[in-house]
Amino acid sequence: MKEKVTWGQKLAIVPVRFYQLAISPMLGAHCRHTPTCSQYTIEAIKEWGPWRGIWLGTKRLSKCHPWGTSGYDPVPKKQNHP
Repeated sequence: MKEKVTWGQKLAIVPVRFYQLAISPMLGAHCRHTPTCSQYTIEAIKEWGPWRGIWLGTKRLSKCHPWGTSGYDPVPKKQNHP
């Protein structure tokens, strides 16, 4: 089943996709995490909405430094409450 993406989520994803397509190829592959920080941000926006998704993406970016974390770091999932 395809997930529904709201216009607010699409609007928040546009600058991240621009970065992925226009800027990231010039910088080369230097990501410490899987998924990449930009892909993580897109997934977080889709899972949590634009505000919380951007916040989670920003927190992830803050871990990208020589003394930060690395490896597999998935987007936290919402708990489904009946």
